[in-house]
Amino acid sequence: MLEIKCPYCGKRSQNEFSYGGDATIKRPKLGEEISTEDWDNFVYYRDNPRGKHSELWHHVSGCRQWFKVSRDTATHEIFDTCKMNEDFNV
Repeated sequence: MLEIKCPYCGKRSQNEFSYGGDATIKRPKLGEEISTEDWDNFVYYRDNPRGKHSELWHHVSGCRQWFKVSRDTATHEIFDTCKMNEDFNV
């Protein structure tokens, strides 16, 4: 079981959170036209990196805030967490 440190609430069980995807992907801007092919690529075609990776997580059973997690996808070690408008310390 992972313990994830929410930058708003502190350490909590992973059961309180929902994985939100790769934090490095640029999302299309609201109101901007996007082709069907580009939308399909954004939604369905992702790399599956092994090792240290930046991810988005949602604290669904707590403060309901989105935040970033720096985590190793092979070992599940969490290096750091931060708010969406902040950068990692490590």
